[in-house]
Amino acid sequence: MHSITASALAAALISSTYLLSVQATSCNSTTPCPASAPCCSEFGFCGSDDFCLGGCNPLASHDVNSCRPNPICDSATHAFTDNSRILSNATFFDGNATEYDWVVDKGNIMNTDSSGGELALLLTEENGGTRISSTRYVHYGKITATLKTGRWGGVVTAFITMSDIKDEIDWEFPGAATTEGQTNFFWQGVIPQQTQGDTTKDISDTFANYHDYTIDWQPDSLTWSVDGNAVRTIKASDFQSNGINQFPNTPSRIQLSVWPAGIDSMPQGTVQWAGGMINWDDPDYKSAGHFYALVKQVKVECNEANILNGTMQADTTGYVYGANASSQQPGVAYTNGSTLINGASPMMGMQARGLKVAGVIAATLIGTAFAL
Repeated sequence: MHSITASALAAALISSTYLLSVQATSCNSTTPCPASAPCCSEFGFCGSDDFCLGGCNPLASHDVNSCRPNPICDSATHAFTDNSRILSNATFFDGNATEYDWVVDKGNIMNTDSSGGELALLLTEENGGTRISSTRYVHYGKITATLKTGRWGGVVTAFITMSDIKDEIDWEFPGAATTEGQTNFFWQGVIPQQTQGDTTKDISDTFANYHDYTIDWQPDSLTWSVDGNAVRTIKASDFQSNGINQFPNTPSRIQLSVWPAGIDSMPQGTVQWAGGMINWDDPDYKSAGHFYALVKQVKVECNEANILNGTMQADTTGYVYGANASSQQPGVAYTNGSTLINGASPMMGMQARGLKVAGVIAATLIGTAFAL
């Protein structure tokens, strides 16, 4: 599995390509954002407005209240008969999860008419791949994505959960390996010397056939399934280290993506893992003008029973990190505070706008600033 993080790739590219007329302020847990640009984005840069929404890291922001609350989980089945519930540009999202279920973080989508409609995530040599994220967060529950993967060497299809402090759970499908899927998880973005990756084999053609891929994430266990059959289970209790439970335990967005691992800028190990370099002269690419993965639906079953500090009320809007939250003790709780940002619009301050452009450029040129 890969050995570098998406945020590190994005930060490195933004630093090395000085395409901006503004000074980018980076942030991490030891260097939080200033009050003037209080929110630390998922790519590790300070800003305001939508920097304070999905992916905003509360432990690297000006304070834990800088980020807007994570919109509360809602059990639902998201069918993709059309794209009306998908906001095509995530930078215009204002935090209203009742208006949109998904945002496009980068890349391009389209809807097909086959089998009643399905969402196509597109990868071109120019767009660097596509990622969509859920507007609502899950804090334990069962998520099932019904999808068809790509079938081309170097092209990776991914279905993951990702928290604002980089807790991550993965289903990934590398390149031309259309009879297998890979499962993995990470705690707060830490890449151990030996990752927890595992391969599930003997899945019938993942490009030709829809399969239900499930992440069943509970406080004490994590189970991956294919078509309702469990293929791997781990226990949280097996991942204690120095009194810290290094197991995903913070509210997470659902993310679906198709991304290019087989390109020159990727480490050789990543290219090999993904099935080699992408062949942009492949007949499929030439005829359609893109590579793709297809998503039929995503089913979310929330588990909110007696998990967090406090009680979930009828007016609960989201999840927040407590005043004493730290990487070792994130301290997540319910809130009835607004998930909305004030004054969100395309006409934002120059610094925030410049950093947005930097993030989009970084993600596009890297092509994997969303998949690791």
